[in-house]
Amino acid sequence: LVWLGGIYTQYVVETMVYPREHECMRELRLLTQQHPWGFMGSSPDQMQFFSMLLKMTGAKTTLEVGVFTGYSLLATALALPDDGKVVAVDKSREWYDLGRPFIEKAGVAYKVDFRAGDGIAVLDRMLLAGDGEENGEGKFDFAYVDADKQRYAAYHERVLRLVRVGGVVAYDNTLWGGSVAMPRDTPGSSELDRNVRDILVEFNAAVAADERVEACLLPIADGVTLCRRVK
Repeated sequence: LVWLGGIYTQYVVETMVYPREHECMRELRLLTQQHPWGFMGSSPDQMQFFSMLLKMTGAKTTLEVGVFTGYSLLATALALPDDGKVVAVDKSREWYDLGRPFIEKAGVAYKVDFRAGDGIAVLDRMLLAGDGEENGEGKFDFAYVDADKQRYAAYHERVLRLVRVGGVVAYDNTLWGGSVAMPRDTPGSSELDRNVRDILVEFNAAVAADERVEACLLPIADGVTLCRRVK
C-alpha cells in the first residue's frame, strides 16, 4: 500500500478496516485490483470513513460522479438506510457492469440509480430536471466526486447546487501523491502529474476561499477535500 502515511496504513487497514469489510466489498476490491486500471479504485480505509460519515449525518440521498467498478458505490449503498438512494454517474457502463453482480449479491442494487454518460452533461440535465429524472437543486445529502481532475472546478459548481445546504461534498485524489505540497519540477514527476498537480493546487485554493462551504483537506488515501455547504 502506498500512501503519504504508508508507514502505518497497513496497520490501519489490518486492524480497523479488513476485519469489518463486507464480504461483497472485499470480493469487489480484489477483483478491481486485478483490473488494468485498478489503481483508480477507492481505498478501503477511505470507504470505511465515508460509510461512518453517511451514517453519522443521516444521509438518504447521495450522488457519485465517477464510479469505475463500483467499490465506493457499494460502500455507499450499504451505508444508506433501506429507503436511501445513490445516483451514480460514469461514462463507462462496462466498468460499472463488472461490479454490478457484487452490488446485487449484497442485496442493495435497488438503492442504485446508474446513469451512463459525460459527467458534466448528466449533472446539467439533473439541474434542469427536464428529462424526467427526479432530481434538481438541493436534492442530495452527500456527493462524492472521483472523476477527471481537469474538470473538478466545473463539477464543483454543479454539485454544490445539487447538494442541499448542510449537505456534504467530497472530492478524491486532492493531494495527488503529495505532489501538491512539492515543487512543480520535482524529479521523477511526469508531465501529466505536473499538470494535474497544478489543477488541484488551484482547485484546493479555490475551495478554501469559497464562502459557500466549510472545507477541510484530509490526508487519507490520496487526499480528500471535504466540503459542507453553508449557503
